Amino acid sequence: VEICERAYRVLVDEVDFPPEDIIFDPNIFAIATGIEEHNNYAVDFIEATRWIKQNLPGAKVSGGVSNVSFSFRGNDPVREAIHTVFLYHAIQAGMDMGIVNAGMVGVYDDLEPVLRERVEDVVLNRREDAGERLVEIAETAKSGAKDESKKLEWRGTPEAPVTVAQRLSHALVHGITDFITEDTEEAYREILAKGGRPLHVIEGPLMDGMNVVGDLFGQGKMFLPQVVKSARVMKSAVAHLLPYIEAEKLAMVEAGGEAKAKGKIVIATVKGDVHDIGKNIVTVVLQCNNFDVVNMGVMVPCHEILAKAKEEGADIIGLSGLITPSLEEMQYVAGEMQKDEYFRSRNIPLLIGGATCSRVHTAVKIAPNYEGPVVYVPDASRSVSVAQGLLSEQAATYIAELNAGY
Repeated sequence: VEICERAYRVLVDEVDFPPEDIIFDPNIFAIATGIEEHNNYAVDFIEATRWIKQNLPGAKVSGGVSNVSFSFRGNDPVREAIHTVFLYHAIQAGMDMGIVNAGMVGVYDDLEPVLRERVEDVVLNRREDAGERLVEIAETAKSGAKDESKKLEWRGTPEAPVTVAQRLSHALVHGITDFITEDTEEAYREILAKGGRPLHVIEGPLMDGMNVVGDLFGQGKMFLPQVVKSARVMKSAVAHLLPYIEAEKLAMVEAGGEAKAKGKIVIATVKGDVHDIGKNIVTVVLQCNNFDVVNMGVMVPCHEILAKAKEEGADIIGLSGLITPSLEEMQYVAGEMQKDEYFRSRNIPLLIGGATCSRVHTAVKIAPNYEGPVVYVPDASRSVSVAQGLLSEQAATYIAELNAGY
């Protein structure tokens, strides 16, 4: 940390280098090597990260995560558990990024309890015999991982049946696409039999599963590569439902039920971010509820978003992003809307959504940049009620209630 501090002072104080462009990469060394001096290496990195975030404002922290588990090379289940536990605690301390094989990171809450406890003892150096105790169960963990019979337990058995909603949730959390088409079809048939619509599969069991993913990600118990895998599963499920949704729309038109669009929404993933699956799901949900949606895609610069909103006469602008830098870009877009009389005079609402977004961040960091309504939308199912509220005749009351909630 002394070297990091010295480098930071030179860069920031002497050459005016932007602190937010500084990335420190403190050493991560192997733990549980059998050498006592190595036992605190993981804790050293975690505490160094905490110190950097507290004392060197703006600086980012990275690290080569795979090094920490090198003592167990050849035992992938134990290495995966070490990576998962280490990342969980390092992220809590402020770690921003890491170099790690995404296929060697698990879900913190899904680790076998005894294995997780012993790995945590090692990572946090909680007891002198932590390394020996982990070695005791290492071979069991390795052989247990080869037990193929347990891999499909989540699908249920006649003795222990599992609902389709539970299967969908498990598939989303674990990024499993193998059965997503048949499970989505089963969920659709169940909901249809109760008089529901294909959209209700998205708004119900699928969004419930993605909410679990969002909660785990927010708690640092899932990591970005896993969230991306979850989003791909969701994309496959929605793709299976789209023909049913289109058929429903066609039937409405033929029955004379096509109504005037409730409003036009321009939606985009902000500049610097390539993740669009969540945004595309929001688009489908809004379109199913008779909103006209202009989906601009990914990596869209601010000036293009605002120009398109003017060109289309948009009633609402929606911004999406999955990675942390997207939050700053959203602040920038809000500020540019404030500078433009077109948006200020029309009081055009700005919707904010994505895995890294939150109600608090939106209220504290984004909303102050624009005097119009700035609303955090936690998931796709909420987008309809928010859009309807903002465009209704009681919009002023709805906005006042939202502001009171913030």
